[in-house]
Amino acid sequence: MQALSVFRKISICCLLILFTAVSILAGEGGLTKSIIKKSREAYKLDIPTRASYNAVTNNDIRDLALNRDIVRNHNELFSHKIKTKGIVDQKSSGRCWVFAWLNTMRPMVIEKHDLDKFEFSQNYLTFWDKMEKANRFLEYIIEFRERDLEDRELTLILESPFSDGGYWRYAVNLIKKYGLVPKEIMPETNSSENTRLMNRVISKKLRMDAAQIRKMFQNGASVKELRKFKEDKLIEVYRLLAMNIGEPPVEFEWRYQIDDTTLSDDKTYTPLSFFKKFVGAELDDFVCLYNNPTRAYGERYISSMSRNLYDGEDFDHVNVEIERLKEIAKASILDNQPLYFSSDVGKDQNSDLGMMAENLYDYGTLFGIDLDMSKEDMALYLHSSSNHGMSLIGVDIIDGKPVKWLVENSWGDEKGSDGLWTMYDDWFDNYVFYIIARKKYVPRNILKLFDKDPIIIPPWDPIASFIK
Repeated sequence: MQALSVFRKISICCLLILFTAVSILAGEGGLTKSIIKKSREAYKLDIPTRASYNAVTNNDIRDLALNRDIVRNHNELFSHKIKTKGIVDQKSSGRCWVFAWLNTMRPMVIEKHDLDKFEFSQNYLTFWDKMEKANRFLEYIIEFRERDLEDRELTLILESPFSDGGYWRYAVNLIKKYGLVPKEIMPETNSSENTRLMNRVISKKLRMDAAQIRKMFQNGASVKELRKFKEDKLIEVYRLLAMNIGEPPVEFEWRYQIDDTTLSDDKTYTPLSFFKKFVGAELDDFVCLYNNPTRAYGERYISSMSRNLYDGEDFDHVNVEIERLKEIAKASILDNQPLYFSSDVGKDQNSDLGMMAENLYDYGTLFGIDLDMSKEDMALYLHSSSNHGMSLIGVDIIDGKPVKWLVENSWGDEKGSDGLWTMYDDWFDNYVFYIIARKKYVPRNILKLFDKDPIIIPPWDPIASFIK
């Protein structure tokens, strides 16, 4: 009896100790009165701080932080520019990768066939990209049918079943399978230029289909039966897309202006025959070169689940130093070959001036804080990532080194400098992540890296953020 009493006392003491420990731990790390008091004491409205306070509370911060020294020294002179005609506009859609890749091929078509102007149908590729993404989503739902809904890969699929996002390889996958058409054959529509509502409606429909697939499997349906259900639902997606952005042609008649007085013959093409005749580029002759300081250079990487076609190719690239990227980009531009590149367009760029320059916005001086951060840390801690594809069409070389680059964007001719941006070399260093280059401009030792066994990157890695 006495032993039982002692045991109870010990148990009560242990519980009290545990409760106290939990209480202490629960209280640690909070925003305490002491921290608030110190913060109040440290914040003094001295004359410089009051001047900044008055300015910041009554003005747009970007206007106050704009670095006038950089703007004053800015010019739009380039030692080499590739001739282009017309600026494209992706409007309120996330299809920069479609526009950027087609922009790199457009000058070839204009020069090869001596056209006054020409533009590919971005909407045509949009249709097939959306169909392929719907199929990819439903096929992944079938593949992951036995997984818990909290599975990390399945969660990623469910978060973004039908986004606009993509990159160069998406366009290549689509062109190989479906070809291309001129813009007038399948022009833009309201829904292709403003995709948000269409995406929302079809995403809801696809998630409903996903729920039904999982219920069918739980009730004993075979994979064959699930795929038959998927096919029926894809027919519905096709109808929804055709109603929103138009139906893609199987074949079409087209002629073009040769000169002021001459038209070509009116001929019939399929999208694939049109691509072969008017473009003819070997799409496998391009490689992706990445600058990712968070991973080892000289290695080949593949991002898993990063394709738009379920049976297509994933994001395959080699990681190289930023100077190698610039050397290859310079060689391509000097040979009149534009390049697709991807960057973090949200940092230090001004759409009114058409400028991209490191510290274009000097927030550190304005607020009296240190905001210097390496490219590696910005990537590791999710401050910066690849999010916008554009075209490089010029370079300004002084004493053998590039000092700035000419960028063709896809935001229309009312933004930037008539649709073009000047990208200074320090901005290239910090915010350009990858380029797509023809193999002939890439040194042999770098090309050989594509023969290495790849390191597989999981789909939640920040490198795959462009997909969303």
